[in-house]
Amino acid sequence: MSSPLKIEKPIERPIERPERNTEKPEVKAETKTRGGVRKIIILSILAILVVVGAVLGGRTVVFYEHHETTDDAQIDGNINPILPRVSGYVEEVLVKDNQVVKTGDVLVKIDTRDQQAKMDQDQAAVANARADVAVSRANVTAARTRREKDAADVQRYKPLRDKEEISRQQFDAAVATAEASAAQLQAAQEQVAAAEAKVKQRQADIETARLQLSYAVLTAPASGIVAKKNVEVGQLVQAGQPLLAIVDGSDTWVIANFKETQLAKMRVGQKVEVEVDAYPDKKFNARIESLSAATGARFSLLPPDNATGNFTKVVQRIPVKIVFTDPPDPQHPLRVGMNVSVVVNVD
Repeated sequence: MSSPLKIEKPIERPIERPERNTEKPEVKAETKTRGGVRKIIILSILAILVVVGAVLGGRTVVFYEHHETTDDAQIDGNINPILPRVSGYVEEVLVKDNQVVKTGDVLVKIDTRDQQAKMDQDQAAVANARADVAVSRANVTAARTRREKDAADVQRYKPLRDKEEISRQQFDAAVATAEASAAQLQAAQEQVAAAEAKVKQRQADIETARLQLSYAVLTAPASGIVAKKNVEVGQLVQAGQPLLAIVDGSDTWVIANFKETQLAKMRVGQKVEVEVDAYPDKKFNARIESLSAATGARFSLLPPDNATGNFTKVVQRIPVKIVFTDPPDPQHPLRVGMNVSVVVNVD
């Protein structure tokens, strides 16, 4: 008998089921809460930035409605050049760079031997001229004596001629002699006047020589600081040659170059706040003293001439002089040429 058929059972495979979300509901809620807080923080920051920007922008607009500013400004002051009036060799230099000097201090001495020799010659010429005056006056005295004698002879001869006791020739000779002596007296008096004029001229020459001697000693015309020294002992200098300069640091001001579009509300006397680049934490009080009558370009070496070529409109700048109202601060000395920024209250 055949064996009974075996029926194989189908192999059972496990059914794949989707994984279940094992996260707890509390975790999802916490994540959503954090995201909302982050959005709120970002929106709050943006809102604060917008508000701050609006405030700052508004303040800037209001500020520039009542103020004009520029950083095209520098400290200016009196710079006194020291120039010799006479030529010669430098005998002595008594100052050095950056030295503080006072009015009248001797700075440079020039050799005066040439000027002294010229003065000696002029003094000798004066003595000679005075001697000429003395001689001329003696001549005048002699001429006056002769004239008086000849005039007296004419007076004596006249009655004799009227009586015909002397010839007419004798009388005419006496008259001619009297006229000649009178002319000689006048000539002698003119010589005295010329000699006296010559004395005055020689005396003027002496005064000129004395001035030349005084010019050989160069003194400080004002108190300040020595700068740009360009002179040494033994150097041959010419009249008018720059030797050094005296910078007056006690009297300084600001020259600010404002655009022409900034001058509409600017007036003399308005208050100014000055900030010096060298002292960023220090504010200086000042005021407008004057506005220039022309633009800076008009005073340049080659002023523009728009009629000679193509025209390009360029905003011009006007120099404005600003003086300090605060007393000088020894802790913050101002030097000529320093860069500054100025703010003008145009209210």
